[in-house]
Amino acid sequence: MGSKKMTVTLWCLLVAGGLCAQSNRQRAAVLQKAVDQYLYERKTGLYIQTSDRTKNHNLHADLWGLCGLIQAANEMEKLNPGKSYMSPVVAAINQYYDPIPPAPGYASYVVKERREDRYYDDNQWIGIAYLDAYTRTGKKWYLEKGAEIYQFMMTGYDTVSGGGLYWKEGDKTTKNACSNGPGILLALQLYDATHKKGYLDTAKLLYSWVNKYLRCGDGVYWDALKPEENNRIDSAAYTYNTGTMLEANVKLYHITKNVQYLKEAQHIAEGGYQRFFRKGRFHSSYWFNAVLLRGYEALYKADNNKKYINAMQEYADKVWWNDRDSITNMLGNRPEKELLGQAGMIEIYARLAGI
Repeated sequence: MGSKKMTVTLWCLLVAGGLCAQSNRQRAAVLQKAVDQYLYERKTGLYIQTSDRTKNHNLHADLWGLCGLIQAANEMEKLNPGKSYMSPVVAAINQYYDPIPPAPGYASYVVKERREDRYYDDNQWIGIAYLDAYTRTGKKWYLEKGAEIYQFMMTGYDTVSGGGLYWKEGDKTTKNACSNGPGILLALQLYDATHKKGYLDTAKLLYSWVNKYLRCGDGVYWDALKPEENNRIDSAAYTYNTGTMLEANVKLYHITKNVQYLKEAQHIAEGGYQRFFRKGRFHSSYWFNAVLLRGYEALYKADNNKKYINAMQEYADKVWWNDRDSITNMLGNRPEKELLGQAGMIEIYARLAGI
């Protein structure tokens, strides 16, 4: 009897401590199901911005939400070989395609509903996911689309303020870490896939610009440079900018075998940890933190230091325990649950499940 009581007590302690909680794989699946149920519109093949349509300004989601969802879908396919998660997201993204000059690209909103701006970073996030899918599947279409997105991205480059990519087509007021960091990654992925030197040259060019103008000494990155304001620096710092530059350094280390890139990656990793991780949480949005995890995962595979993966697991656990709606199973502190946030957490749980 005493042994049985001890077993029950131990079980209760395990549940209280969260050790009996759903696995990362299960959490990703639960969130994916919730997105399909509440945020996907089957009659149009499009997604909606949030679960509360009365608070949506648009009928359908901005492209940014799909930028997160396409990467999450790639991670789900990686985790569940043989299952298809990317196809409906690709079909939705295709409805944002705008082939106008100077180069084809994806608009920030559904083209048939209205003509909207084209953001270089939105396109880059899609290109990164497509190149990841190409590496995983060998499907040439993903490589071709990645190369096309690269061509569009380079229409946003000039030598004003020393170089770098603008954030948005036709807007010369800001050059951002969020359009240059993923630009480096896309160029490096294309180099890995094709071994064309021009892609590596672009990556190094953008890398030098970001580090000259937007690198903060403690290992994080400032948000933007403003060319029309005497190159004023917007000193806001976000986890995803740290994440892209962290991953870029790891990729450059693998390509060049120069250990300095690995040391820089480790410096960035610790800087991001010190700046953003407090009381068991990374203090930024779910999707921004998913991009940071991409960098931490790449570094872990290079140096086998699991410190930052463990921190991200602690964060992911707290999000699941504290931020989940018991009715929809979606995550967020507001009543309405946004597509981008769900996509970010699907990616985080899927990546953690695969490590």
